[in-house]
Amino acid sequence: MRLNGKTAIITGSARGIGKGIALVFAREGANLVLNSRTADEKTVSDLLQRIRSLGSEAIYVPGDVSDQHVIETTVQETLSKFKKIDILVNNAGIGGSKSVLDTSPELWEKIIKIDLTSVFLFSKRVIPEMIRQGGGKIVNISSCYANFGAQGVAAYCAAKAGVSNLTRQMAVDYSGKNININAIIVGFIETEMTRKKSEDKTYLEGMLGIIPAHRPGTPEDIGQAALFLSTDESSYICGHNLVVDGGWGIAQYY
Repeated sequence: MRLNGKTAIITGSARGIGKGIALVFAREGANLVLNSRTADEKTVSDLLQRIRSLGSEAIYVPGDVSDQHVIETTVQETLSKFKKIDILVNNAGIGGSKSVLDTSPELWEKIIKIDLTSVFLFSKRVIPEMIRQGGGKIVNISSCYANFGAQGVAAYCAAKAGVSNLTRQMAVDYSGKNININAIIVGFIETEMTRKKSEDKTYLEGMLGIIPAHRPGTPEDIGQAALFLSTDESSYICGHNLVVDGGWGIAQYY
């Protein structure tokens, strides 16, 4: 029960990586505040029931966390229910990116707003709460595409590179306040978002051919990394981008 008594907000947590993190945290005793822009009522209800069956408390606050009103509502409901915020996991994000020439200004702004600006806005709101209570943990979910380019994902690459460097910058400013701010560099993870690609045998075989671990990652893999960065075991880790990708990043050029 490494998070027993801790309260964690996890954005984008009704499915995929966010759900994986939530379930790992629930098994470790955390009180959870879940969020999603698009999840249906049954998906949320089933997840809340599963978390409570593990012995943890959880509430759900819907909405787009690039909207400051949604952020404020989430923080207020968290404080009202649990009285504190120990952990913030900025996981919410979208794909759908295209090349520069094929990206409209509207699509660019949408991806940057949800994948990067939400990290800035939520951290800006939560950091003062953490300072007041004497410390906390922020874990930002970035991507291998923050470290190298890929075809047709201009806005996504830009957003995730921003997340990684914003993580470093915030750590410089707030590590002295006992707030550990780190990121996870996520590789190819099997989720609802990547299912179509996983079902394409040619694509999957090609991906596994360049991933030294020879398997896709799972939401549980990212959940375990987020758990480590949310415990006292990582208290001297600041501004780090922890790569969890089965070796994909280091094998790009072999």
